[in-house]
Amino acid sequence: MTAHLVITVILVPIGVSILLLFCNEVMRRLVCHMAAVTIFCCACLIAYSTGDSRELVEIALSGWEAPLGIRLYLDGLSALLLLTTAVIAVCITVYADAYFGKKGRRGRLAFFWPLWFLVWAALNALFVSGDAFNLYVTLEIINLAAVAMVALPRSSRSLQAALNYLVIAFLGSLSYLFGVAILYTAHGTLDLQLLAEVAGGDGPFILAAVLIFLGLIIKTALFPLHFWLPPAHASAPTPVSALLSGLVVTASAYMIFRLGFTVFASLMHTQLSLLLGVLGGLAVLWGSLHAFLQERVKMVVAYSTVAQLGYVFLALPVVMVNAELAAMVWYGVLYFVICHASAKAAAFLAAGTLIHVLKHDRIAQLPGAAQKWPMVFMAFGMAGVNLIGLPPSGGFIGKWLMLQAMIGAGQWLLVVILVTGSLLAAGYIFRVLGIALQTTEADLPVVPAPPQLTVMAMVLALLPLLLGVFSQLPFSLLAVGSPFGALP
Repeated sequence: MTAHLVITVILVPIGVSILLLFCNEVMRRLVCHMAAVTIFCCACLIAYSTGDSRELVEIALSGWEAPLGIRLYLDGLSALLLLTTAVIAVCITVYADAYFGKKGRRGRLAFFWPLWFLVWAALNALFVSGDAFNLYVTLEIINLAAVAMVALPRSSRSLQAALNYLVIAFLGSLSYLFGVAILYTAHGTLDLQLLAEVAGGDGPFILAAVLIFLGLIIKTALFPLHFWLPPAHASAPTPVSALLSGLVVTASAYMIFRLGFTVFASLMHTQLSLLLGVLGGLAVLWGSLHAFLQERVKMVVAYSTVAQLGYVFLALPVVMVNAELAAMVWYGVLYFVICHASAKAAAFLAAGTLIHVLKHDRIAQLPGAAQKWPMVFMAFGMAGVNLIGLPPSGGFIGKWLMLQAMIGAGQWLLVVILVTGSLLAAGYIFRVLGIALQTTEADLPVVPAPPQLTVMAMVLALLPLLLGVFSQLPFSLLAVGSPFGALP
């Protein structure tokens, strides 16, 4: 049953993506909403079945077993990511329908819908892929469709951002593909389980690891290769910004941890972890400082993504110093990534709602805005609670686990960077909220925010708080198939 559901969450969005190319306006809305609900229900059933049975699911496509065939692999992490993606995707679908309005039902913006469902299908396929080349294919589909969506407005700014995104994504893909080719030449398979069994420390293996990690780091926009991310995320239409920061970067971060703690687990105890940790620390500080200096809300959120992604790598030196703390790093980072996906999508949806009613998102012109649109800034503030890492958010739990691992390993510099990054996050979040809460005599347009926009932003902002309060169920799901067992 679970295997059929896994196939469903991949095939349904692919079929919908093709169908939407031939639908009229009425059919398009019906198909989009029905498909979103269907995929969400399937993802819920997959998560429930995986948590209840505590069993892994392996699917050999067309009946061909590895190393000849391609194998899909479902564990607790995959199931949780499928569910998280489904929740965020449903909210983005409803939000985008209201945000684009009639403009999104015809003309070039209408292409958002088939592209969006294509990304959703590729994300689901990526999370259950058990083959290094299949990971490459799905990530390429995600990136190419994302580039096309960034360019949808066809403004000079969006086209330049899309071009930069395309070039950097191509370079990352080339690096990853070379690494995959070396692995196949050396070991004759690309199945992740088989590669983990034959993994060694010889020259070709190390070279393949370096190339693969370099490609994924480029796609994840880790400092100093982050320059393309803020313009792309900030200039894209708001629903696209939300899925880029909430889901697309999550995919590449997931791949780094999936490959890093399985196929390349032996290299995580070397200087590679230290290098990634240094770059992560620089990303936290650099991204946070630039977020504080921005003059537009969407640019604040975009640079915040650069900073928040730094936490994904910041705790990795702990693994090199004390291998016994690797489980705490694994759970802390992955829980942080899942909560960040929802919080960052919520922050972008709140910023986009502000643009929808104000026609701009310039921070200096926000005094009095919180009185006009309180729900918008409440959603932004609740998302900010997770980005800062305040209790009771899931972001706090993720950072707390990372902090415990750093203290246990005696990595006090990492502790200082983590705390400093959280303080800087509080600075740029409260800067926006502080100005919006000011009273002013200036006349702001009396335009009510469409309920679909505010409600979807609030739902996504609430999710990290719920993950913080009800953390036992997600953690028990993460333990299914974890390389470290249950959380110590």
